[in-house]
Amino acid sequence: MDVEQLRHLKVDKTIDARGVACPGPLLEAKRAVTGVPLHGVMEVISSDEGTTEDVPLWARKVGHDYLGTVPDAGLWHVYVRKEK
Repeated sequence: MDVEQLRHLKVDKTIDARGVACPGPLLEAKRAVTGVPLHGVMEVISSDEGTTEDVPLWARKVGHDYLGTVPDAGLWHVYVRKEK
């Protein structure tokens, strides 16, 4: 998905992990995904650039669909679709 498509996604759950150091944003995403409906979209907002690698790797490893990342003035919005 391109940046514009990601910005207009319907998000089912947003994780605000701004100010949380690695691996905190990933751990918060792992906990929160259980509350996302099947095929729903989770957004992780993080100020830790490592999240842009950690969350996509985790999503692919466990079978979710990594949709993309949108940078936004020192923050990153990472989007994952729950697939199982």
